[in-house]
Amino acid sequence: MKRKIALVTGALGQDGSYLCKFLIKKKYKVIAADRRSSRNNFWRHKELKIEDRVIYREFDLTDFGSIVRLIEEYRFDEIYNLAAQSFVGTSFNSPITTADSTAIGTLRILEAIRILKLKTKFYQASSSEMYGKTYDYSQNEKTKFNPRSPYAVSKVFSHFITKNYRESYGMFACCGILFNHESPLRGEEFVTRKITRQLSEIINGERELIELGNINTKRDWGYAEDYVEAMWKILQQKKAEDFVIATGKSFSIKDFILECCNFLKIKILWSGKGIKLRGVNKNNGKTIIRINKKYFRPAEVNYLKGDYSYAKKKLKWKPKTNFKQLVKIMMKADLER
Repeated sequence: MKRKIALVTGALGQDGSYLCKFLIKKKYKVIAADRRSSRNNFWRHKELKIEDRVIYREFDLTDFGSIVRLIEEYRFDEIYNLAAQSFVGTSFNSPITTADSTAIGTLRILEAIRILKLKTKFYQASSSEMYGKTYDYSQNEKTKFNPRSPYAVSKVFSHFITKNYRESYGMFACCGILFNHESPLRGEEFVTRKITRQLSEIINGERELIELGNINTKRDWGYAEDYVEAMWKILQQKKAEDFVIATGKSFSIKDFILECCNFLKIKILWSGKGIKLRGVNKNNGKTIIRINKKYFRPAEVNYLKGDYSYAKKKLKWKPKTNFKQLVKIMMKADLER
């Protein structure tokens, strides 16, 4: 049986790293592609012990010529497009760069597959941020998008252009609308990892407090390693479709902090309101959580909760790791580091 070849873009990030590990276990030949500026950032692959089991290639979503050459060279069975300017906060400061890579970058890959006349199966990493300011209790594949950041707008473009190429050219092109998924491999610019890393530093006497933005926003938090299995399952279906991948439960950033503190046996007391809210360590009376308005987004998304019932039915997928277990996994990893 022919060994499948897969391209993973954004391969050095959290999702890309877990997906590479998953595909290696499935006996794929894995081409791990990432932009040149990331080539020194192999820590995730080293931690997963896969750095010698993939083929590394430089990849730039803004360079159509290099995309065509790479896809023509390997004629991939599957492409997983996880590459993007993925930090929402940064997208407000760099909206043009975000759109060029996150939106038009997806189009460049699809167009390369089309002009090369390949039967490559394509997976696009869509995001729950596309739902934005929503008034639905939970969001599924039919919920309308209302993006609230340049990142989310770019993801909406990528989502619809993937659907357009599927319907226009008969390509096997799918989107996974993944809700927030975290892990010890999450970048430190993301709030969950910022919290676990900096609480570990407070415990070790290396830091006094953490500054955060709006901690009342609620998200559907899952475990990234669970979610990459869903990505793979989406491309193994007979029919190309889009799926919501989530846990069906929503917790606030404040809930995440409290769960971390419970794991660390810190009793935290809250005082003040709004920008003056403080989290105080009851054990020693020191403030360890402070709100700083510079971390607030220009347009906030206050609530998201995914309905993954369709994925459960068609993909036979469901999350294996609950919220409390996720926090424990992340806290233990950062304490050990």
